[in-house]
Order: sequence, then structure tokens, then C-alpha cells
Amino acid sequence: MQKKIIKISLIFLLIVSGCDLFTTREPENPDENRANFLPPKEPSIVIENLKNSFNDKNTQNYIACFVDTLFVSKPFTFIPSSEAVSTYAFLAQDWGLDDERRYFNSVVAKVPKDFPITLTFSDESYSSLSGDTLVYSANYFINIPHNSSEPKNYSGNLQFNMIRDNRSDWSIYYWKDTRSSSLPSWSEMKGIFY
Repeated sequence: MQKKIIKISLIFLLIVSGCDLFTTREPENPDENRANFLPPKEPSIVIENLKNSFNDKNTQNYIACFVDTLFVSKPFTFIPSSEAVSTYAFLAQDWGLDDERRYFNSVVAKVPKDFPITLTFSDESYSSLSGDTLVYSANYFINIPHNSSEPKNYSGNLQFNMIRDNRSDWSIYYWKDTRSSSLPSWSEMKGIFY
């Protein structure tokens, strides 16, 4: 019996000493990619965060620009351009934030590490609906410097409805996209990279 206990003790000691189960590890560095994300206390900061998320290729910051139903009772709604729906019908079927994350990750994966994705807005307009909601509209241009056969440039007009949540942070809860040139729209980009 005593030999059996000694054998079990030796086996246990070998297992414990042979793995790093009880040793401390080096602490991980905090996520430094959030450096260009500012608390969205103003609607214009949401737009800056959105542009920075493209430039930084940061999915976490991109998704943080959209409504979080933990803090406000508005669901996210996306209305794609009609041209995109005719080619990518799935865009009009309950497109949500998981879909946003998936297409954005796909775009980021196609772009070489040292090349930024460029998102620019022009003819910007903010109009108040009430104290806690507003409509932002603008023309947009996106350049994706990838090496595949998909288009690199996208353009159109968008409408974002924004809301201030119970943390006093602004976010986008409604997005309507419209194609306005011969270039494919943002909606078409989502369909291509989904």
C-alpha cells in the first residue's frame, strides 16, 4: 500500500513539475489598437472613429461605432443600395452587426499590413431629430489597396441616424446607402467582401 502511495505521489510530482500550470507568465500588453478611438460624446466623434477604424484596420473600433443594445433600445438597421440588393440579395435580409464584423474582417485581411484603408466624407450634414437623435448625411469615398481582382474604390451617399445612449455616448443605429456614381457603393463592397 505504501509503495502505491509513493508511486502515485511521484507521478503527481512529475506531472506538476513538468507543466507550467503553477508558474506565473509574463503579463500581456494591453490592446494598443484602441489608441485612435475616442469616447463618442459628440456625433462628429463617431464619424472620426469610423474613419480611424478604416485607417487602422481595427474591427473592434469599427463595430464600436454602431449601437449597442445593452445601452439603448434601438436595433441596428442597414438599408443597402438597390444595385447591391440586385446582386447580393442577402444584404437585405436582417443584416446585422455580426455581418458588419465579418465583411470588415474580410476587407482587412485582403490589405497588406502597411497600407491603410482610406475612408473620406464630403458634403457632410447634421440635422437634429430630437435632443438624443440626429441624422448625418454625406458623400463617401473608400479606397482599399488590395492585390486581388475586386474593385479598389467605392463611392456613394449615406445617411446615418445616430442616437445618444444611457452612457451619453453617440452611435449609429440606422444606415441607408445609395450609389451615386459609376463606382460601386459601400453596400456592394459589403457584398463583395462578405
